[in-house]
Amino acid sequence: MPFYNDLRPEADYKDRDFERVFPNMTRAEQVRCIDGLLRLKAGLAGPGGVPARRTESNLLLASWNIRNFGTSRQRLPEAYFYIAEILAAFDLVAIQEVKSNLVELEKIMRLLGPGWKYIVNDVTEGHAGNDERSAYVYNTARVQFSGLAGEIALWQTLTEDSPVGLQQLSRAPYMTGFIAGWKQFAMVNLHLEPGDTTPAVGIRSEEVRLLLAALEVKRSGLWSDNLVLLGDMNFYRSKDHDNLRALAAAGYVECAALLGKPTNVHDNIAPGRTVETYDRMFFRANDYFRFAMAAGGGQSGDVFDPFAHVYRRDDTATYREEMLADYGGAKDLANSPSELHAYYLDTWRENQLSDHYPIWVELVTDNSAEFLAEKRGQLT
Repeated sequence: MPFYNDLRPEADYKDRDFERVFPNMTRAEQVRCIDGLLRLKAGLAGPGGVPARRTESNLLLASWNIRNFGTSRQRLPEAYFYIAEILAAFDLVAIQEVKSNLVELEKIMRLLGPGWKYIVNDVTEGHAGNDERSAYVYNTARVQFSGLAGEIALWQTLTEDSPVGLQQLSRAPYMTGFIAGWKQFAMVNLHLEPGDTTPAVGIRSEEVRLLLAALEVKRSGLWSDNLVLLGDMNFYRSKDHDNLRALAAAGYVECAALLGKPTNVHDNIAPGRTVETYDRMFFRANDYFRFAMAAGGGQSGDVFDPFAHVYRRDDTATYREEMLADYGGAKDLANSPSELHAYYLDTWRENQLSDHYPIWVELVTDNSAEFLAEKRGQLT
C-alpha cells in the first residue's frame, strides 16, 4: 500500500520526522483525501474490484492512460494519492501519455514507496508524438525486470510500400521484458494514432500492420516469444474492425472479460458520441498465458471506474473553490451552477485523474502442478 505520511496530524511529527511529499496540505484537505481513499480502497477490494494477490500464483496486470501525466497544472495533492492507490492494487502497470517532465511520476513513486520501481523510454518529440513517452510501474516483490528494454523501430524495406508513407509509429512502441513467478514475457506499450477521421484511421491501421510485421520478423530473436500488446489503441467501434481482425490473424487474443467494455470516461459524453473501448490488451495466443478465473465464472479482468468512488458525479460543490481558482476560460462558472457542473465533469476531474479508465487482467503464474504432472508422465 502507498505511504500516507502527508495525512498525519501535526502532532505525529513531534516525535518523528516523517517524510512528506505535500507538506502544505491543510487539515480540511487531509480529511477530504482520507475520506476519498477509504471509499477508493473499498471499491478496489469490493465486488467489481481487483482480486487479491496470491503468493506466486497470480499476476495483476493493468494498463492506464493517465492524462497529461507530467504537465498537469490542476492536479491537487489528493489526486496523487488516488492515482497511487489505484496503481498499488496491481503488480505491473503500463502507463501511457507520460510527458517529458517526470516530476508527477516521481511524486507517485514517493507515495508508493521503495518497493516499487519504474522504467520509461525516451520522449517522442514533435507534433505527432505529442511529446509523450511510455512507462511501466511495478511491484518489485512480485515482478522483476528481465533486462530487455527498447523501442521498436521500423526499417526501410518494411515501410517502403506504406500507402500513407509511414516511416515510424507516431509514438514509439516500448518493449520491455518482465519475470513473474514461472512466467517470462515481453510487453509492448502502445499509444496509437487517435481520431476517427478517414486519415487518422488510415494511419492507425498502417501502424498496426507495420507493427505486426515488425514483431513477426523480430519474434525469433526475442528473449521471449510470449508477447503482450497493450495500451491506448484508440480503436473505435465503428472504424477499427480491420485492425481487430489483423491482430487476431497474427495470433493475438483479448481477455474475454474486457471485450466491448468502455474505457473512455463517459459520464457527460457529448451528444452524438458513443462510448469506446480505446484501451486494450492483446496476448500472444499460446499455452503460456492463462487467464485466472473469476469467482463468479469467466476470465478474470475488468475496467475500473475510479469516479464511482472519488471525484464523484455529485461532488461538484466540494471542489468549487479549487475549480474557480484555476479556471482560465471565458464562462462565468461562479454564477452558473450548470456550467460549473459541466466543467467539473468534462474537464476538471479528468485533469485530476484521467479521461480513461484503467483496465486489468489476472494471469496465472504458477504452473508447477502441471509441470510436475507432465514430467511424471514422461518418467513412467
